[in-house]
Amino acid sequence: MTTAFDAVVLAGGAARRLGGADKPGVRVGGRPLLDRVLAACAGARRTVVVGDPRPTVRPVDWTREERIGTGPVAALAAGATVLGDSGTLLALSADLPFLGEGTVLRLLAALDAEPAAEGALLVDADGREQPLVAVYRGDALRRELDGLLQARGALDHLPLRALVGALRLVRVPVGADEPAASFDCDTWEDIATARARIRDHGSVLDEWITAVKTELGIDLDVDTGVLLDLARDAAHNVARPAAPLTTFLVGYAAAKAAQGGTAPAEAVAEASRKAAALALRWEAEQAEQAKPAEKNEAG
Repeated sequence: MTTAFDAVVLAGGAARRLGGADKPGVRVGGRPLLDRVLAACAGARRTVVVGDPRPTVRPVDWTREERIGTGPVAALAAGATVLGDSGTLLALSADLPFLGEGTVLRLLAALDAEPAAEGALLVDADGREQPLVAVYRGDALRRELDGLLQARGALDHLPLRALVGALRLVRVPVGADEPAASFDCDTWEDIATARARIRDHGSVLDEWITAVKTELGIDLDVDTGVLLDLARDAAHNVARPAAPLTTFLVGYAAAKAAQGGTAPAEAVAEASRKAAALALRWEAEQAEQAKPAEKNEAG
């Protein structure tokens, strides 16, 4: 990715279809919806969340509409105002549990590939355009916001199509790698569907590891395959309870090594290698010990 961008995340809706619940704070896969969206746009130079301030997985700026609760156009204008002269602006809603960085990168690439375009938005599998899963050229977005304000006197309760309808847009189909990127959570049924999907789809382990790292404040890419192999070796070659205890000790040893200057990922890999080799030696020793007993029984 070569394009620098800023992000505006809209997180201040009334959530009437959720009975007025705090939708950005609703957890899916153990993480608040807002934090999941912030993870997808972690590459932004600056992120503004339009909504009430709350703890988040990473630092952001906060703002609100001039008149709270006056709709997405007013909210987007509030975020754009904070960002000032941003060249490229990513606009997202805060209720997208399956949005990933891959979709954000595809949108940026599509905009880069069309110099005359003023924005690139996602189109879901049913052909619906998603103006809040989109990137816009900042000058074009500010031009349209100013035009609406002059024509109508206010931006309150305007539909997003009134803002983006005049822009020259690139339509980006949802990718096979993130087929549910545009899935949003408007109802409790949607929330239940999202939670079930996380537990059913093939990346449940990745979801869990990400949730654990977020909860513990760990920013570390760990080779889960190495750790799973280690756990298997410890369980098979030593004893089943050895698996979780061994991986805990590996983590502790890696943390100590990292304090001494070793890169964290390298420390985990080296500690895992040593522990796995020990488990194999342990099994080999048991096998050798069993051989004389087998000979005595045979003799």
